[in-house]
Amino acid sequence: MPQPFVLALLQLPAVPVSADHLALAVVAVRDAATKGAQVLVLPELFRTSYFCQTMDPAFMALAEALDGETVQTMQALAAELQVVIVVSLFECAAPGLYFNTAVVIDADGQVLGHYRKSHIPCDPQYEEKFYFTPGDTGFAVFSTRFVRLGVLICWDQWFPEAARETALRGAELIVYPTAIGWIDDEGQAEHARQLDAWVTVQRGHAIANGIYVAACNRVGREVGPASRPELAGGIEFWGNSFVAGPQGELLAQAGSSAAQTVLMSCDRDRLQEVRTMWPFFRDRRIDLYDGASRRWIAR
Repeated sequence: MPQPFVLALLQLPAVPVSADHLALAVVAVRDAATKGAQVLVLPELFRTSYFCQTMDPAFMALAEALDGETVQTMQALAAELQVVIVVSLFECAAPGLYFNTAVVIDADGQVLGHYRKSHIPCDPQYEEKFYFTPGDTGFAVFSTRFVRLGVLICWDQWFPEAARETALRGAELIVYPTAIGWIDDEGQAEHARQLDAWVTVQRGHAIANGIYVAACNRVGREVGPASRPELAGGIEFWGNSFVAGPQGELLAQAGSSAAQTVLMSCDRDRLQEVRTMWPFFRDRRIDLYDGASRRWIAR
């Protein structure tokens, strides 16, 4: 693999329910590639509105197959531009069986595989359990032309076990396609705490595993459905897409109010340097961690 590689996070704006962002994403991919990007990440469910604000069976019609239009479009683009693309989509695996999925496309346009979101939230205006089956792929790492990368999705960000297992499988980079934001009623102080916690926990994953971590979020306000006036304020997606280095250092970060492409050159040799200095994998006491696979162990 070449050394180093250039990572691009395509922070795209929220969209109206009636809009389709595939064409916009194609433009963003092309633009990032002209600037030297080699590994490009799109936000979670980038193509449509974040329909999970409410439970509505009509939105199931947005789902598509793994080899549907979104993936085929990005395959052709990856092959043309010789770039790796991580593509998020609402997957219909079978009638009545839906997943929140990310597909990894290599720089020759070939699909290396896919990951289905493991941790599914159920919070006000994040009604994902209504739409998505918990992922059945387990954690995986994909050997692309430029880097060995693992993919986790949004709510997975909060679980150190997911990052740890992905790192143990040989990932040099973990990417998180994301759709996360604020609800107005929570207030500015709570908004600040949430954003700080979101960045901090992922920087912690980078440190604990000596790995690059990158989160690619959508940005901007997406109003609630007209049928639910109490949700009219919708969600203000907070952007702040970022890349953290293997010591948790913030290498690059987008703003909170506009579409933006974050470009960062990542040195793969840094992983060896940091893991030699901080040998967490060497010193793990795997003989003591049986409790980690249990729901609760307090007595």
